[in-house]
Amino acid sequence: MTLSYDDELREQIRVRLAQHDRRVVTDPTKRHAAVAVVLVDSELGEDRVDPAPVDAWIADRPMPGGLDGHMVDVAGGAAFLLCRRTSRLSSHAAQWALPGGQLDPGETIIDAALRELDEELGVRLTESSVLGLLDDYPTRSGYVITPVVLWGGGRIELRPAPDEVVAAYRVGLHQLLREDSPRFITIPESPRPVVQIPLGNDLIHAPTGAVLLQLRWLGLEGCHDPVAQFEQPLFAWK
Repeated sequence: MTLSYDDELREQIRVRLAQHDRRVVTDPTKRHAAVAVVLVDSELGEDRVDPAPVDAWIADRPMPGGLDGHMVDVAGGAAFLLCRRTSRLSSHAAQWALPGGQLDPGETIIDAALRELDEELGVRLTESSVLGLLDDYPTRSGYVITPVVLWGGGRIELRPAPDEVVAAYRVGLHQLLREDSPRFITIPESPRPVVQIPLGNDLIHAPTGAVLLQLRWLGLEGCHDPVAQFEQPLFAWK
């Protein structure tokens, strides 16, 4: 069942974020970054073809459970924006990500999220679109990420920047509520469980997966549990 993109959902998420005792991470050894969790409207069945060259990226890498890496048939109703990074980037190439990046000197978290959203997807929103912030998430690659939840205001045009984003997707919030989500696996390199969020025909890992899990738990279910304890896969450590 898709979720309606309406004022009731907007107010529910805004109130739950306002009532949340947000967990802040202060680590001078890490750089501060912001990501934009943009809530928009979407149409069921508009994404039956994946525009990204996923087959070339995956090559012969084995995929679990018959997954093929494509993000298809996920749209419908209230949704969030998800990016597939280009393969030309020097770090985290071809990975799933929310629009975002490092704070510029003197820049606020909200300003950074709004700027990165404009630079990566060509979407211009104002501070009035902010619903609230999720918990900070410290990454293995040297960042503390602060997620900024934004209300996109309906159907918006996406213009991905080709140097950074090969494709952008509208993923229905109902996908976060799948019965097989979340998943957890273990790796020998860490005692912490690695979180996986099944979306389409792929698995979204932390840090993006951790942010999306808290969006579900807090925004959709009213649960205030933390997510920073969940591990990233090895390919995200660099």
